[in-house]
Amino acid sequence: MIRTLVHRVGYAIPIMFGVALLCFMLVHLAPGDPLVSILPADASADLQKQIMQLYGFDRSYPEQFASWLWRALHGDLGTSIASGRPVATEVFNAVGNTLILACVATMIGFFFGCLFGFVAGYFRNSIIDRVASLLSVIGVSVPHYWLGMVMVIIFSSQLMWLPPTGAGPGGSADWALDWAHIRHIILPAITMSVIPMGIIARTVRALVAETLSQEFVVGLRARGLTDFGVFCHVVKNCAPTALAVMGLQLGYLLGGSILIETVFSWPGTGFLLNTAIFQRDLPLLQGTILVLAMFFVLLNLVVDVLQSQFDPRIERG
Repeated sequence: MIRTLVHRVGYAIPIMFGVALLCFMLVHLAPGDPLVSILPADASADLQKQIMQLYGFDRSYPEQFASWLWRALHGDLGTSIASGRPVATEVFNAVGNTLILACVATMIGFFFGCLFGFVAGYFRNSIIDRVASLLSVIGVSVPHYWLGMVMVIIFSSQLMWLPPTGAGPGGSADWALDWAHIRHIILPAITMSVIPMGIIARTVRALVAETLSQEFVVGLRARGLTDFGVFCHVVKNCAPTALAVMGLQLGYLLGGSILIETVFSWPGTGFLLNTAIFQRDLPLLQGTILVLAMFFVLLNLVVDVLQSQFDPRIERG
């Protein structure tokens, strides 16, 4: 366990550095001037120079990257150009909301994805398998931002069952565990869960079908093991891969929720990224991308360690 953890952390450190470097480079390569949003149209050259010095844009890219990375390691992600507030405060407030939404969506997608996948795998080549496979293909193929708008039209505008936007009553940005706030998370969570549900269902279906065709399953049945006992062995063999897929989907939802959060005005990192892009707020954009990327790397690290606990062969390898 300790040896596996040390190896995974050793691999993760250079990946994190590379992610930080790519994050810095890609943001600075994007066209546009980040100071346009705060400088008046008739700003003098001296004022422009002072603002550039204030934000460090007058230095070379290597110097800017070294300074930004050093401050980021100490928890300082800079100051937002548009709002003037610390980037770390804005990002970590938004990260909490995104984590809540992504975790709820992942749990929904994992539960129903595993359910459809196991049913399709056990009844492969039957009408049940075809229906479950069709639902999973539809889930992967449907654009989630379009599905979100359809959900808002049906359940908010027409039926008026659920609120269309926000994280709480009155446009609150703080989510709480009560019915008034749960009603706001239902539509975005279901919309976000559709794609991981389809991916997990297809993965589990293939795993179950492959496992059931192996010789050890025939041996278990020949020894008189009940169907539930065989099912437990199948689950144990499918768990490492299914867990890895779930971890990846959670990471994708953390970083790829910008469209869903924009449609539902959910105050998370996706909504924050959308705002930073349109306002050309470089410190906010860099800080948000960096935090999301670090979450993704750490999540993969946790999944790798958990996989080794489910399947000792991975640790020995």
